Amino acid sequence: MSDTPTPDPTTPHPTTSDPVTHSASKAHHRLTHLKTKLAAHVSVPRRDRGMSTAEYAVGTIAACAFAALLFKVVSSPEVQQMLSSLIDRALNTTG
Repeated sequence: MSDTPTPDPTTPHPTTSDPVTHSASKAHHRLTHLKTKLAAHVSVPRRDRGMSTAEYAVGTIAACAFAALLFKVVSSPEVQQMLSSLIDRALNTTG
């Protein structure tokens, strides 16, 4: 036979019998979890936290180049004529 006593099923479990103890245990577990996450986040250097100044410069130059190209295309006489024709057809409801 075993020397270990069998638990009495009518006796409530100590952690669930007292709501205050159970709530404190949950709060302690949550606090420990948050501390662990914070420590991991702070202790590991993050290299990809955003763009550097050089990346901003390259992105700005690319955006300006695209804007200049778009302006050239839209301001060309062929595209202006096509857009004007499209707007005239859209506004002409009499057919």
